[in-house]
Amino acid sequence: MKKHYFDAGLFVAASTGRLARCLIWCCLPAALFYVVSLLVMIGSGFSAVEALRDLAQQTGQSSFLGFLSSIGTWLWVSAAAICLFSARLDVAGRGGAHVTLLRLLGWFSLVLAVDDFFLIHDRYITEGILLPLYAIFILVVARRYWSLIRAIDKPAFLMTGGLLAGSIAVDAVQEILPIPYGVSQALEEGFKFVGAAAWMYFCVRIAGHGLTSVSDRGA
Repeated sequence: MKKHYFDAGLFVAASTGRLARCLIWCCLPAALFYVVSLLVMIGSGFSAVEALRDLAQQTGQSSFLGFLSSIGTWLWVSAAAICLFSARLDVAGRGGAHVTLLRLLGWFSLVLAVDDFFLIHDRYITEGILLPLYAIFILVVARRYWSLIRAIDKPAFLMTGGLLAGSIAVDAVQEILPIPYGVSQALEEGFKFVGAAAWMYFCVRIAGHGLTSVSDRGA
């Protein structure tokens, strides 16, 4: 009987600890972000409805308005989540350089997601400043961690860089291209979308390196 009460006490204590951890690390930060964001939006002149309701609901437009752009943002966010989660895993044989690379890729992906979602490079910081900074960051990371990148998936990294560079190149010269603007825009965004998908794939490759899949364990 004593053992039964002891086990029940451990279960309650463990459950209480998990509940407190969920509240501290998830629910409270989410609630704080929600309240602060709502207050800032209202203080900036938006109504509560404008801050809370989806854009398609407010404008009466189709829910698919900006569909590809939204999916592109999801790709950046997914890459960030994959890298930052993997960096927290305790993987045998994974060195500090690998973990640092995952963190750098994760936070950089998050920056790209914020830029894409809020159109930072279009409305707030000129592309002539922001895009070179992105390029410099990638070149520095590539130079410092090239041996690791090359060992895991160099082709994916190079393909990603080529696709995103293609998007930037088309954007820079689209006004003088002998094709309709709509075609050049589709070409630019196509390079960017496929480049974002390739970036996510590259991040998956870096994040998954050294991990054992369920099928491998069962073999």
